[in-house]
Formats: sequence, structure tokens, C-alpha cells
Amino acid sequence: MTNLPARPVAPLRESTDEIALVERMQTAREKVIRELRKVIVGQEEVIQEVLIALFAGGHSLITGVPGLAKTLLIKTIADISQLRFSRIQFTPDLMPADVIGTEVVEEDPGTGRRLLKFVKGPIFANILLADEINRTPPKTQSALLEAMEEQQVTAGGVTYKLEKPFFVLATQNPIELEGTYPLPEAQLDRFMFKILIDYLPEEEEVTVVNNTTGAAPESVEPLLTGQDILDFQHVIRQVPAADEVMRYAVRLVAASRPGNEAAPDFIKKWVSWGAGLRASQFLILGGKVRALLNGRFNVSYGDIRALAHPVMRHRIIVNFHAQAERIDTSHVIDRLLDSVPVPDSGI
Repeated sequence: MTNLPARPVAPLRESTDEIALVERMQTAREKVIRELRKVIVGQEEVIQEVLIALFAGGHSLITGVPGLAKTLLIKTIADISQLRFSRIQFTPDLMPADVIGTEVVEEDPGTGRRLLKFVKGPIFANILLADEINRTPPKTQSALLEAMEEQQVTAGGVTYKLEKPFFVLATQNPIELEGTYPLPEAQLDRFMFKILIDYLPEEEEVTVVNNTTGAAPESVEPLLTGQDILDFQHVIRQVPAADEVMRYAVRLVAASRPGNEAAPDFIKKWVSWGAGLRASQFLILGGKVRALLNGRFNVSYGDIRALAHPVMRHRIIVNFHAQAERIDTSHVIDRLLDSVPVPDSGI
């Protein structure tokens, strides 16, 4: 799974320092949202999910039709967080070297010898915007796999570590299929969330039109450093999750697999492939962030249920029976949430 620590982390003891750090994270969330509101109108759920992924150290895939401020949202978050930002506009002719970097021949002015020098590509950033990621062939898409999983890249047999924190925030257009390449399942699974961004209600759309056709919008203030985010990620991993909550997350994910004997009948009818282990991990990790942001020091069943859609929607593949009945993954996840019982433990 992406960015998991090498060794266990001590549980949160709610010491004075840790409580202060949690309060700083909650305050930072409010300040970030306030700054985003200078540029972004509405999209409350989208913003919350992006921030949860950011604080958890997970990558996000944002899907929506053109003109819904996907790129603007990501660029604004980079500006607010004082992180090194890089954007790659994915195109059909983009090559892996255009993402990772390439070796060039340089002549040593002192000796006259020619040497190979690695020139870093745009992936060497804290926040990488992979714009329209599904427009480039799988060979180039796969250049991101090592970076997303291990926070490093390999070129010419040499491994280069990426600076932490490192996030890939990718966008894709769901309606234009000509000239696009579906993301491989292995790469989709490395995204913590798949976030859907939709059209705004009428009043909010009027506000956007008014804001973008008048005076230039206010500039956002930088609030967070990379070290702030690393500190938040550290304290998040110390939040305890009860065994019953982890079992509920695992059972919810396992119920999405048609090969599981305990899977509901509608899963066996509509699903060709269910969610894997990373879904369970991300449900718990995201639940820890959500718990802290809501002033709690433990993960609840409600946290797991609230994150089921963004965590699982890109990990479940429906079959032709579901497509014929116009059943999508959102409907399947809703049915799963209704079918997998929540333990009666008061958590």
C-alpha cells in the first residue's frame, strides 16, 4: 500500500503535544478551506475528500467533465501548502522520460571527458498534477507506478528518492473516450480515492460566473509547509481503530468480491472483480483522518461508511449484466452498505 510506515507506530496517547498537533491540523483544515473559498465555489465534499487524502498521504484521482475547476482546485491547494508543484499535461505522444527525466551527455570543461548526467523530470515535486492522465499510453502511465508506491524512481539503473511529502493528484475526463487509454487496474489501485466532481447547483454556478467575469479573484495565502503535512501524517497513524471497526472495513471490502462465498447474490450477479486489500487499508487510514478532523480520537463505523464510495468506486469492476441493467459501482456500493451489517457495539 502507498506510503505505509516501515514499522508500527505507537498508539495516540492524547498527550499535550499530540493534542496540540491535532488542534493545529484542525485549524489548518479550516484555514485551507477558507483560502480555497477565495477561488473555488461549492464542491464541499470534493474539497473534504482531497484534504483527507492529503493529510493521509494518499494519491487521488479526480474525475469530472471539463470546466469544473479540477485543475484549479489542485493548483490552489499547492499554492496554499507551499509545496513544490509540477504539472504534466498528458498527451498521446508523451514518453516515460518526459515524466521521470532522462540522461544527457555533458562534457567536463576541465578534462574534456563526456559524462552522463541525469536531468530530473517534473515528477520530482511535492504535488504532481497529472492532468488528463488517461490521454497517454499505458507505457507512460506506468512511469508513475514506482513513484506512487515507493516514492522513488529508477532511471539508468539508479534509484532516486522523491522528496516527502509526495502526492499524485490526477484528473481525467469521463465523457471523451476517443484517443484515451483506460488506466490499468494496478495503477488505479494505487489511488487512495477516486473523487467525482459534478456540476454546481444553479446559485453556486451563478456565483462562479459572477466571480470569473468580474475583477481578478483574491490571491491565496500560503499556510502549510511540507513539514506540517508530515507532522499531521505522523499523528494520524497513531489514532487507534478498534478491532471491530477494522473487521467491519475488511468485511465490507471482502463482500465486494464475487469469488467470496459470503458475498451477497447481487455481487455475484453484477461484479466481475471486487476491491482488494488496499481498499481496507485506505478505509481505516482515511477514517483516522476523518475522526481527528471531527474532534474524535478513534475511528467509528460512520467514518468507514462515509469513505466507502471514494475508496471503492474505482476498485470494483461491474460486468455486462450490470451494464445491461444500468447498474454502476455507486449503486453496488450503496447495496453493500445496506447488506453488510454494522456491529452493535456503539462505536
